[in-house]
Amino acid sequence: MSISNSQATRLRRFGSASRRLLQRLAVGSVLGTSLLGCATDPKLKYLGDDKELSYYKTAATTIDYPAVDTQTSQEAAYAKRPRTVFDREKEEVWEISLSQAIQLAIQNNSIIRSRTVAGAPSTILSSADRAPSSYDPAIQETGVLFGGRGISGALAAFDAQFQTSMTFGQSKLPVNLGATPVRRDTDSGLLDTSLSKTFGYGGSIALSHSMSYAGVDPNTALAIGNSYSGNVRAEYRQPLWAGAGAEFTRIAGPISQSFGGLSGVNQGVVIARINQDITLADFEASVLLMLKDVEDLYWELYLRYREYDTAVTNRNSALQSWREAHRILEAGGKPGFKPSDEAQARDFYFQSRSLAETALSNIYSAEIALRRIVGLSVNDGRMMRPSDEPTTAAFHPSWEISLTEALTQRVELRRQKWNIKSLELQLCAAESLTNPRLDFVSGAQADGLGHGLFGDGTGPLPGAFRTAYGSIASGNFPGWDLGLEFTMPLGFRAAHAQVRNVELRLAKARDMLQAQEIDISHEVAQDFQNIAVQYTTAQSNFNRFRAARERVQLFRAEVEAGTKTFDVLLRALGSQAEAEVAYYRSLTEYNKAIVALHYHKGTLLPYDDVWLGESDWTPEAYRDSLRQAWARTHGRDAPHLDTKPAEFVAQPSWHAQEYAAPNSTPPEPTAPYETEVELPPRPVPAAK
Repeated sequence: MSISNSQATRLRRFGSASRRLLQRLAVGSVLGTSLLGCATDPKLKYLGDDKELSYYKTAATTIDYPAVDTQTSQEAAYAKRPRTVFDREKEEVWEISLSQAIQLAIQNNSIIRSRTVAGAPSTILSSADRAPSSYDPAIQETGVLFGGRGISGALAAFDAQFQTSMTFGQSKLPVNLGATPVRRDTDSGLLDTSLSKTFGYGGSIALSHSMSYAGVDPNTALAIGNSYSGNVRAEYRQPLWAGAGAEFTRIAGPISQSFGGLSGVNQGVVIARINQDITLADFEASVLLMLKDVEDLYWELYLRYREYDTAVTNRNSALQSWREAHRILEAGGKPGFKPSDEAQARDFYFQSRSLAETALSNIYSAEIALRRIVGLSVNDGRMMRPSDEPTTAAFHPSWEISLTEALTQRVELRRQKWNIKSLELQLCAAESLTNPRLDFVSGAQADGLGHGLFGDGTGPLPGAFRTAYGSIASGNFPGWDLGLEFTMPLGFRAAHAQVRNVELRLAKARDMLQAQEIDISHEVAQDFQNIAVQYTTAQSNFNRFRAARERVQLFRAEVEAGTKTFDVLLRALGSQAEAEVAYYRSLTEYNKAIVALHYHKGTLLPYDDVWLGESDWTPEAYRDSLRQAWARTHGRDAPHLDTKPAEFVAQPSWHAQEYAAPNSTPPEPTAPYETEVELPPRPVPAAK
């Protein structure tokens, strides 16, 4: 085995680290020797008699496994031995319908499964973190990191922030005072408290309180020896240019909390909600793929049973022909019979027998594939067998309605449109940042100074300075400030680069949407062609099967009469088996093509009677929505004010029939299609 240079370097580093670890472990101490003595003793001390350190060498090179509190799944731990062609015991047959298989897949798969490619590991094994699951919407909603903030994380930017601190200290400072330096003792204390809140339109308010204590040497020439000084202050800040307004704040979050070059313009509540909808679209896409795989595997298992039944019937017919040929050979022959006919019949029998064994193995493989995707164990003592029959009715969908449904209901298009809407909003916020930052700032405060903190206001000092809080409450020492803050990067290089980046991403997203629509139209067109060809092929194969069956009956009678040889009969039996398998394969592919059409139209969920929906709101959300509804109901109309926010969600109420031409009469409901293909009675697979 060869290793690369980088691997060799890592191995050398690991070996050096292991040797250092072993040396530290080897330098021990005998009982009664101090650690310092061991460090200074040049002679190595070993624990026990293991001078070769075999235990530590083994421990250093062994791969560790984490000790986690998990429980192995019962479906995996208690699964029975898988079925093989060597098994001959008769098991319970589980007649399962397609709706039951879909229900099992939805109930058992919190981690969404999909069909695996032969020889390739599943996403659950190869990329567990990227495997879709029912937890993904909730994970996205509770995200707090930049670029993946959920709704709660985005709303947290508007939470009120409370902060307080209290510190005490003392200093003994030498002071060069007078003829001899003296020591000045000072006691200090500081209390800082603030409460801040950011509003939805970008403004912010802050209330703060500060109180400090200074205890100085009584010999210091100060008006108040031990004093308290503090203030109560209120501040308000409002962005006026860049990052101003509710629209920017809803898209990018408060500009006061943004980090240049890091947070971008996708941290607001609206973008978080769009990201949530994108996650829901991804979840729906994974569920759709799982349902399609369930239906495909269900009909493939049905086909495997049909193939096995045909193979067993052909094997029994071959066995009967071989026995007849052997009987004639033992009887000395008859006119038109050659000894090679018996060998040919024997060869055909073993050939048909191997095909039957292969068909049985295919049943076991298809059943395991279906069990995996519906979340069942490998073997639970029951043999799954489809109880539903594939449809044989002619299906003639409307191209216009199917194309309209595909272009309006495909989840991929909905996801891409959400992405476009997000980029459009981000572009609006990015253009706002190309302006200078201009903020209105204001503040007001009341200061105070006093000998005490609280009290009755008595003492040698004037009443305004006896207590600090009394001095603040008197209002004799007010202060205020009012002004503007202006910030402008020369050139706006980062802001313009961000705008250009979002514009390019938006242009790509729009072109991608058009490309997706074209691909979807081609997928639907291929489904139309596949449905037509599989239906006509099924009709032709059934007629072929009926003719081959009649041919076998005629040839068998001629062979018994001695006018035909066994070679003709055996070839007719093989042709009959091929025709029957071809018919059921075409019929299965026809049903799978119908499922593929619904999948590519985006109507597979209602077709399978599966419905997805978000969970209920929290009680607080219901109360807030009711309060806002009352406020809108009892509010006074103000037609001169444009307060209606811009829509960013399309109305979902539509039906496929609404896309018909105006003033056109709706189509009459069609009756169930007549069965146009004659089906033979469904045979039961022969016992093993």
